[in-house]
Amino acid sequence: MKATLIVLQNDSDHAKARALVEKLMRSNDRRDDARLAAQARLIEAYERSRWPRRRPGPAEILTYLMEQHGLSRADLVPLLGTPSRVSEVLSGKRDLSMTMVQRLRERFNISADVLIPSAPRVRKRIAA
Repeated sequence: MKATLIVLQNDSDHAKARALVEKLMRSNDRRDDARLAAQARLIEAYERSRWPRRRPGPAEILTYLMEQHGLSRADLVPLLGTPSRVSEVLSGKRDLSMTMVQRLRERFNISADVLIPSAPRVRKRIAA
């Protein structure tokens, strides 16, 4: 199959590139393997820049854990303190204390690193 690679600059290019990958995947010509790999890498690079991944926050993680374990907000009160604290944490208005992190870690058997937000990167300025 004769095919050129598509350099992705917008969503229209993305759709065309995905269609090309599907066509190349169905090809029996071994020469298309390199084209397939190259186009897949171009798509991946575009998707990473267009839709960057972000780490979920504590509220999202707690909501997920509640769904997975069939828990309500009331079930989190013994772990977080009070109903208002549960509400504040789940709305993102309050950070988890280390005591809360420890209780959640023990209850759900997860790493504390998952619950502690990473510190924003600070760039050091070099004085001239």
